Formats: sequence, structure tokens, C-alpha cells
Amino acid sequence: MLSIIQAAGWPIWPLLACSIAALTVIIERLFSLRARHVMPPRLLDEVMGVTRTSLPAADVVNKLADNSVLGHVLAAGVRAVVAEPRISEPRLREAFEGAGRAAVHRLERYLNTLGTIASAAPLLGLLGTVIGMIEIFGAQSPTGGNNPALLASGISIALYNTAFGLMIAIPSLMFYRYFRGLVDAYALELEQACERLTPHLMRFAVPRQAAPA
Repeated sequence: MLSIIQAAGWPIWPLLACSIAALTVIIERLFSLRARHVMPPRLLDEVMGVTRTSLPAADVVNKLADNSVLGHVLAAGVRAVVAEPRISEPRLREAFEGAGRAAVHRLERYLNTLGTIASAAPLLGLLGTVIGMIEIFGAQSPTGGNNPALLASGISIALYNTAFGLMIAIPSLMFYRYFRGLVDAYALELEQACERLTPHLMRFAVPRQAAPA
């Protein structure tokens, strides 16, 4: 492998940097997008059970927010009701939506980087091949004393860059699509959880008095 890298020339170094970056992002996202870190399966039922008769204390809400991404979103709704006892349902939904958008943004972190690597790696590989071909043909003798075997060997080495670029791009694109689908599924589950909790929390809101006629 080291001999291939050395033979391919300097254009392969940006590809190596892309491969390291892509691998780092993939490992980080695989760890961060685990279900227990984002959507613990029984968390919503536990929150509804704790808030069945009264709103929880501040330290309990803080622990909920630190539990997971779902916990952070649910805690935003509980805090909104605690901070504004006369809160309206549209205002509570706005609190959930704001927390949900921030949560989805966290889930999408580094995905643009991975998508960019998946798109740019083949182009970088092609660039390396073109540069290698230019160097090969530029080094050929104009008097016609070219060695076909040497020329074929040089072309094959120049194609290492394209092959390496595709080796980086294909798994990067596959993981990018996988993570995008995972984030979309989590976003839908967050929305459904907020829809379930909204009427439950509205029971604690103090009814607004109608304005006198």
C-alpha cells in the first residue's frame, strides 16, 4: 500500500485526508445516532407517568434534558409550561418546534461534510489521474523512442488515484444516505412524541380568562 501511495504521487494525499475525515465522521455518527442516545424507547411513557399529577421539579427536568435528544425536546415543553402557567397550546407547540429544530440540527452534524467527501473524492481521483497522465506523456521522448511497456505501467499507476477516489466515495455515499434516512426517521419520531405530550401538558395550563365584552 505504501508503494502504491508513493507511486501515485502527490495527488493521492488529499484523497488520504478525505479518507481519514470520512472514517472519523462515520464512526462519530454511528456512535452519536444510536437509538439510546437519541430516542430511548420508554422515555416518553416515563415522562407522562412522572407528570401524571403534577409538573416535576427543576432538577428532574434538567436530568431529563441531559438524558437524550428526545429528553431535551420534551424538557423544553415542560419548562415552557412551568415558566408560563397560562401558556396556550400554539405557544407550547412553538416551544416544541424550536427545540425540535435544534435537535435535528444536532443530529445532522457533520453529514454535509460526509456528503461533500462522497461527491469530491471521485473528482479528486480523476484530477490525480489527469495530472499523472500529463506527466507521463510529457516525459515521453519526442523522437519516437517510447517504451510501450513503460507507458502502460505509468498509465496504470496514474489510474490509482481514480480507483482510490472511488473506494472513498462509494462507502461515504452509502453511509451518508443511511444517516440521512436515520435522521429523518428520528425527526418524525420526535414530532410524534411532542404531539402526544402536548395535550398531556396542557392539563396543567391555567385557563385564560375571556376578555369582558
